[in-house]
Amino acid sequence: MKTIAPVAVVGGGLAGITAALALAEAGCPVTLYEARPRLGGATYSFRRGGLTVDNGQHVFLRCCTAYRGLLERLGGTALVGLQSRFDVRVLGAAGRSGRLRRAALPGPLHFVPALARYRLLGPGDRLQALRGSLALSRLDPADPALDTVTFGSWLAAHGQRDPVRQALWDLLAVAALNTGVEEAALGPAVKVFKTALLGRPDAADLGIPLVPLGELHDSAARTAIAGRGGAVRLSAKVTAIEPGPAVVVDGVRVQASAVVVATRHEQAAKLVPAEAAPARDGWSALDASPIINVHAVYDRPVMRGPFVAVTGSPVQWVFDKTRVAGLGEGQYLTVSVSVADTWIDRPTADLRETFVPALRSVFPAAREATMTDFFVTRERRATFRQGPGSGALRPGSATRWPGLYLAGAWTDTGWPDTMEGAVRSGLHAARLVRHHVRDQESAS
Repeated sequence: MKTIAPVAVVGGGLAGITAALALAEAGCPVTLYEARPRLGGATYSFRRGGLTVDNGQHVFLRCCTAYRGLLERLGGTALVGLQSRFDVRVLGAAGRSGRLRRAALPGPLHFVPALARYRLLGPGDRLQALRGSLALSRLDPADPALDTVTFGSWLAAHGQRDPVRQALWDLLAVAALNTGVEEAALGPAVKVFKTALLGRPDAADLGIPLVPLGELHDSAARTAIAGRGGAVRLSAKVTAIEPGPAVVVDGVRVQASAVVVATRHEQAAKLVPAEAAPARDGWSALDASPIINVHAVYDRPVMRGPFVAVTGSPVQWVFDKTRVAGLGEGQYLTVSVSVADTWIDRPTADLRETFVPALRSVFPAAREATMTDFFVTRERRATFRQGPGSGALRPGSATRWPGLYLAGAWTDTGWPDTMEGAVRSGLHAARLVRHHVRDQESAS
């Protein structure tokens, strides 16, 4: 495939990595521009005191087929662990615990035994949870009407009492959507639960990186793109997009055969000209939802298993990062806290006063252990806020300018703002670019 100039991909997160890799694999000259000195977007690693620290915990599900396909192309399949069967231990108040483990039954029956035996709920609430699941399975996440109401109002209308909401719906929806249940739109919530828990029996099996995110999404991506003939320019800031199309990189105009803007929605709204996307100002209404990760290092193990979920506590999900970070002795835990508006601007000292006692309450062994390090990583704009009306604001990949396309988990992917959505958007943008380049070649 011959082109007048390389395709320019702006932004080195998962959407940009995917688009650049797909184009390079198709034989299309491509240059990926990233303003930071690394790839990976919101999934990255850094060094601290001899440890390799991930900025946050990122997980995927077996149903995330596009993301798993990207891992395979990056040579990362062996660098992640994937459950053979969905299995989550849930810790509640006063030492109570429960377990959500799918049965060897066809979907959606595979979760019925788990709900029927879920010890954090009483018999009546378990029945309500089953009824709620059945009602949810009848909804179509693509129905525009579901973008106008909240998940919380739907739960209330279907008899899901506070105990069920806290120990089940909130537990899973908040982590998946990074939007509080009371303000999350019903559509993305239905997408999560129907795809992951009420569809194929193995869809929700959890996958977790076994190596630092920098190894998985940065170095591997640069190697893969370069190995297929593409180019990666780091610390290269694109400040404008011009007709042609062309990009202005560090003050220099660079002609391109096509441009894929794969930045966050706020940045895309500044880069994409209004003539190309008249609705761009509406993208800012998508807002943003923060996530913090609390990192606690102990001189001895305090948690068993690779992860646990927690209810009734500031602690939400806890992951053992000891081996990934390269800690020789003791245990390194990461607490992932979604919808972190309450915490995002609080000083680390204040967070320590809250989360250290909370961890001791959740893990009794932590009361006898010595904490050797405590720090917090913050992603102020981790995802867009997936509330009512947000679905209507998500643009498609094509713009009014031929050769200019959008990618990112915030675009209209049919998925919530997740790694899977980001990868799908990159693949779709790459397909549109290939069609555009072929049309150019045919016309020349």
